[in-house]
Amino acid sequence: MITELEPVSVEPVSEPATRNAAIMERALGLFPGGVNSPVRAFRSVGRPPLALEAGDGPRVRDADGHWYLDYIGAWGPAILGHAHPAVVEAVCDAALDGFAFGATSPREVVLGEAIRAAVPSMEKLRFTSSGTEAAMSALRLARGATGRDLVLKFAGGYHGHADGVLVEAGSGLATLAMPGSAGVPAAIAATTVVVPINDLAAVRAAFERHPGLIAAVIVEPVAANVGVIPPAPGFLEGLRELTTVHGALLVFDEVITGFRVARGGAQARYGVRPDLTVLGKIVGGGMPIGAYGGSHALMALVAPDGPVYQAGTLSGHPLSMAAGAATLARLDDAAYARLEAAGARLEAGLRAAADDGGRTVGIARVGSLLTVFFRDGAPTTTDEALASDRAAYARFFGAMLDEGVLLPPSQFEAWFLSTTHDDAVIDATIAAARTAFAA
Repeated sequence: MITELEPVSVEPVSEPATRNAAIMERALGLFPGGVNSPVRAFRSVGRPPLALEAGDGPRVRDADGHWYLDYIGAWGPAILGHAHPAVVEAVCDAALDGFAFGATSPREVVLGEAIRAAVPSMEKLRFTSSGTEAAMSALRLARGATGRDLVLKFAGGYHGHADGVLVEAGSGLATLAMPGSAGVPAAIAATTVVVPINDLAAVRAAFERHPGLIAAVIVEPVAANVGVIPPAPGFLEGLRELTTVHGALLVFDEVITGFRVARGGAQARYGVRPDLTVLGKIVGGGMPIGAYGGSHALMALVAPDGPVYQAGTLSGHPLSMAAGAATLARLDDAAYARLEAAGARLEAGLRAAADDGGRTVGIARVGSLLTVFFRDGAPTTTDEALASDRAAYARFFGAMLDEGVLLPPSQFEAWFLSTTHDDAVIDATIAAARTAFAA
């Protein structure tokens, strides 16, 4: 979990055009930092934040009418590109029937069956309204199933902003965590153990230090909230073995990787089956959503069937269900082949552009997830990622923005490609990168 709130010093830039500036000035009077999620403030890249008002395929338009090739992708959901006609039509059709009803709708069943068909480990599932809710609920279920209190997570991993997982590593290996935010009680932070990612020895030490106390290990199977860090060979398999031996549950947080790195998520790509899976983003097609699920036996513990309580007034919202079902219906083998090819083309082009510009970068990619780290080589740990040159990334971000390419406004976020990022879009991005690296 990386939170960048301190501004990075970069070269002065011109003031934004009038309408964008006026909107953001009004926003500053309404919302902390003028935003409703911190990274949108652009503080870590030293640029004025954009007010985005429209999207079309691989592009977004700001309030001043400027179009950008987009690699934020709504932070992952826009895998078909923005405003895909089939998704828009599905949402409009659902809206004509009404919004929330406070009861099960047929659209919940349609999307639930599509998810279960693609992710066999989710024999039963429960929809929520956000990934944070889904992860929080999955961990509550793990504690209810095991009768244990502790959860193990990995440094740099982000599983939403619930108190128990909004924590930082302690001072020693496999120690209990410390609050990662003001307002998180130390007693709640102490129910979480934080260890380095890709370090099975640290996981093993945690189980030895807390015998019979760890309910679950939660992991992003491909780390994507510290920039993209793929799992080391054998890491996910090792987690599966250790959790089984010690009677803990393995929870895959696939909010980002689910339906992104493969139709069945990272568990399909790497062949490791977790006990519980957390989903979000793509399964809602750009509408608010979360979901968690696992075996029939585990999910039987969830209310009203069992004693683990979880509820949500807008969970399973018909518009989210419609957008999600329309999105998943278009993610076939051909779509994933296009995404893989686009990611490979972009990675190769960025490497060549950096080399030609005399810049040292490390590029990590898994499918259509990618991060350009300003360091020597792609990181394999959170500490290595943190050693990246943030100021250099901020300058690169600004130069790319000036060339009409919108990147994630943080060194520690993944770039997201869509099926609409065709060869022409990728080549235009590479051309912009050549200029940016040279600058």
